[in-house]
Amino acid sequence: MLSEIFYWVLNISILGSISGLVVLSLRKIKTLPRFAIYVLWVLPLIRFWLPFGIANDYSLLSLISRFTTRTVVIWEELPQLTTTNSIMGAKGYFPIEYKTDLLENVFNVASLVWIIVCCAAILTSVLLYFFTKSELKSAELIRGNIYKSDRIIAPAVYGIIRPKIIIPTAIADGDIDYIILHEQVHIARRDNLFRVVAVITACVHWFNPLSWIFLKYFFADMELACDAKVLKSLDENQTKEYALTILTCASGKTFFASAFGGAKTKVRIENILSYKKLTILSSLCFAALVVVITVIIITNATV
Repeated sequence: MLSEIFYWVLNISILGSISGLVVLSLRKIKTLPRFAIYVLWVLPLIRFWLPFGIANDYSLLSLISRFTTRTVVIWEELPQLTTTNSIMGAKGYFPIEYKTDLLENVFNVASLVWIIVCCAAILTSVLLYFFTKSELKSAELIRGNIYKSDRIIAPAVYGIIRPKIIIPTAIADGDIDYIILHEQVHIARRDNLFRVVAVITACVHWFNPLSWIFLKYFFADMELACDAKVLKSLDENQTKEYALTILTCASGKTFFASAFGGAKTKVRIENILSYKKLTILSSLCFAALVVVITVIIITNATV
């Protein structure tokens, strides 16, 4: 049973990698809004978890399946559901029947290694999360859900159900308003929940180096998308002040909290200073583009 689970995890890890590489390529298009890129990261996240999808002639996998992989039908009726056997090491699928005894032995051993490291990584992440939260119990309440603490070096949102904005005591009072604006966007978008899901996904696919690379860029794009949302409400002078605030908080990075200074400072400053508000027409065009890309990436090949 464990061997079969790992077989499909390995398959969807390949599909997740393909989807993630597409999103990485789209990041190079400077005209694409950062929020659009942030939304597109949901696609590889889904691919890293779901082994099946709706069959579509226009799927990226329809093109790839012409040269490699094998498409397996799960549900014949419309909408047709298929899964992709990228490894092609099985001759039967439900349950898995390996082509050779050697392959079966390899997957039996590999699946044990996979689940041990996976559980260890998730446990370590959980312990780090609760250790960090315990360190912040001494934070001083300012107002509402906003606190100050001398145990952190950069502002961040901690928690998922009842998130708290924690600000270092060293931060100047003049910078706090911009920090709160930024962190409130994280709270409104439930970014910490997505952070936890992304970290768990990387732990499940720990053997895939691309999953950790995607995690890094996902966190960076989360911050860039958050900046873009804040900038919508700022004028030119406030935008410059916001950029200066980021410079003072540039060192903070954490997996489980949405840190104000958690992405590359140079990239964030460049994006802030070159930010232009989208027109309604351009927003609709970008939304249509995201829908098209979603259909291409998230659907499976037909048989």
